[in-house]
Amino acid sequence: MNLDLFQGNRTNPSNTGHNAPLAERMRPAGLSGFIGQSSLIGKDKILRKQIESGTIGSILFWGPPGCGKTTLARIVASESEAEFHQISAVSAGVKDIKTIIEAGEKNLRFNNRKTLLFIDEIHRFNKAQQDHLLHSVEEGTIILIGATTENPSFEVISPLLSRCRVYRLTHLTDDELKSILINAINNDPVIGELNPSIEDVDIEKLILLSGGDARILLNSFEAALMITEPDENGKRKLTAERIEHVLQKKAFLYDKAGEYHYDIISAFIKSLRGSDPDAAAYWMMRMLEGGEDPKFIARRMVIFASEDIGNADPYSITLATSIFTAVNYVGMPEAEIILMHGTTYLASAPKSNAVVTAVKSAQKAVKELPDASVPMHIRNAPTKYMASEGYGKGYKYPHEYEGNFIDEKYLPDEFADQIFYIPTENGSEKKIKDRLDRLWKKRQKNPGSDKPYRDK
Repeated sequence: MNLDLFQGNRTNPSNTGHNAPLAERMRPAGLSGFIGQSSLIGKDKILRKQIESGTIGSILFWGPPGCGKTTLARIVASESEAEFHQISAVSAGVKDIKTIIEAGEKNLRFNNRKTLLFIDEIHRFNKAQQDHLLHSVEEGTIILIGATTENPSFEVISPLLSRCRVYRLTHLTDDELKSILINAINNDPVIGELNPSIEDVDIEKLILLSGGDARILLNSFEAALMITEPDENGKRKLTAERIEHVLQKKAFLYDKAGEYHYDIISAFIKSLRGSDPDAAAYWMMRMLEGGEDPKFIARRMVIFASEDIGNADPYSITLATSIFTAVNYVGMPEAEIILMHGTTYLASAPKSNAVVTAVKSAQKAVKELPDASVPMHIRNAPTKYMASEGYGKGYKYPHEYEGNFIDEKYLPDEFADQIFYIPTENGSEKKIKDRLDRLWKKRQKNPGSDKPYRDK
C-alpha cells in the first residue's frame, strides 16, 4: 500500500524552522498530538491527570531513546505555564544548575511562577552534581524532570530519587511509529514538497532499522528522501536499500520491544549456562549489533554469575561486577571488547545453581514457619537483665576450638539439622562441599537413611 493513501493522526507541526531536523519540527506541543505511552497519558491515566490538573511534581522519565521523554517534559512545562530550562548532563555542570536555581528563586518570589528544569541524561551527573539539586527540589523552588535511559535505582542518588516520581516509558510500538511517520508526511510542509512514496514493506524495514527510536525514524526518513531523485511523476520513491544506505546498517532481526528480543536474550543466557563460549559470543554480538544497551547485557552477566556459577567459581561475580563498571566507564564501541571478555569467561567457568537452590529452600522454610525462635545460646545479650534470662548462655566461640569450629546448633529447633545449601562437585564448590561434609557430619544423612543430604 502506498503512503499517499494513508491518513494518520494529524497534529500541527512545531514552530521550529524548516532547517531543523524533521523530528524536531514534528515535536507535538500538547498532549493531543502525542503518540505513544498510553499507559501514562491515556484517558484517565495518572500523568495526564497530573498535567491537566497542574499538580505535577518532580519526576524522572525512564525509558529508551526516542520514546518521548523530552517531548513530554516540554508538554508538562507548557501546560503548567512554568518557565522552562533544558540542559544536558553531558555538557552542563554545577554552575549551570546554580544559575537556574537562582532564576527559579526569583521567579517564585517576585512572579509567583514555577520554574521547570529538564535535565536530559541525568544519569550522567555525578553524586556531587545531583546533590546540588536536592534542596531546591525539596522546597519546590524548581520542578525537576530528569530523563534517563538507565535504571534510576542504579544511576540516581537515593535522596533525589525519593523526592521524584519515577515514570517508566516503553519502546514505541510499530503501529505507533507508523502513525508518527504518516503524521509527518501528512503535516510537514518540507516533506510534502518532496512528495514521498513508500510501500508498507519498506516502512517495516525503516521501523526495524530505527530500533524503536522515533527520532531516528523521522530523521533517517527525511535524509533518505533528500537524496532520492523524483521519478517521471515527481514522486520520490523510497526503498529498503535506500533506507539501509542512509542508516549505514542492515536490519538485524532484533526488536528490543518484541518477542525476538527475549528470544535472543534467552539464547545468550542458555549458551552461557551450557558452557558454550562461541554461541554466547554470537548471541551477545547479535544484541549489540541490534542496538541493545551494553549495560543491560552487563547486568544480566552479574545476575548470571550468582545464579548459574555461584561458588563453583566465586571470582565470577567479582569479574561480572567489574565488567559492568568498565562498560559504564568506557561506553561503546570499546565496551564490546569488555563484554566479550565477560561473556567468554562466564561461559567457560564451572557451573552451579546451588545458591539458587539455597534461596528457594530457605525461603520455603521461612514461609512455612516465619516465627521460629532463635535458640537462646545464640541470642544477643546487651543488658545484664537479658543475660540473667539466659540470652547467650552457653554460647561457644568457634575460634577457641581446634580448626575454628565447634559442632553447635544454630538453626531453630523446628528445623533441626535441615540443609538448605547443597554444594556441587564442580570447580571451587567441591572444596566447599568437602569441608562442610567434614565439619557437619550429623547433617550428612537423612534419619534412617545412608543417603547423604548433600548428595540429594
